[in-house]
Amino acid sequence: MPDYKEMYLTMVRYSERAQRLSAEAAELLIEAQRLCEEMYISAPEPEIILLPPRNEEETK
Repeated sequence: MPDYKEMYLTMVRYSERAQRLSAEAAELLIEAQRLCEEMYISAPEPEIILLPPRNEEETK
């Protein structure tokens, strides 16, 4: 006869482990997002170049 108690305990142990790993993965993803946001915020502003308007005859 299968040992249902051991089967249950094994399932619970692995479920708890998976839950901890999931929480750690979520924390890592949040940290990565924060780091990338900080990189974006602290990047220098790009140089904006205004182009002269086109003549209507040139676009035809």
